[in-house]
Amino acid sequence: MSEFAETIDFETFSKLDMRVARVLEVNDHPNADKLMLLKIDLGTEQRQLVAGLKGHYQPGELIGKDIIVVVNLAPRKMRGELSQGMLLAAVTDDQAIVRVLTTAGDVPAGSRVS
Repeated sequence: MSEFAETIDFETFSKLDMRVARVLEVNDHPNADKLMLLKIDLGTEQRQLVAGLKGHYQPGELIGKDIIVVVNLAPRKMRGELSQGMLLAAVTDDQAIVRVLTTAGDVPAGSRVS
């Protein structure tokens, strides 16, 4: 039995729209112990993300970073705040380590990830 998620075909994978986003602001979520609010720039628009990063990052650590975001995920309210995408992060099984995926160098906001 595999420890990985169910296998998907290429057509399903290709529906994901992943982009580079620059983090503009980061604040603690006012109504959640583990969530943070990120304001991101996608080149042509700005959005808000809600992410479970509290305890793994201080707000200032992420500002100015280029992160990877799934931009075509349906918006979702999380503890009263709207999340307009999902950032990608590496997470250990016990969630002791959470590391946001970033680019290795400067890449314009809005660039496609493939």
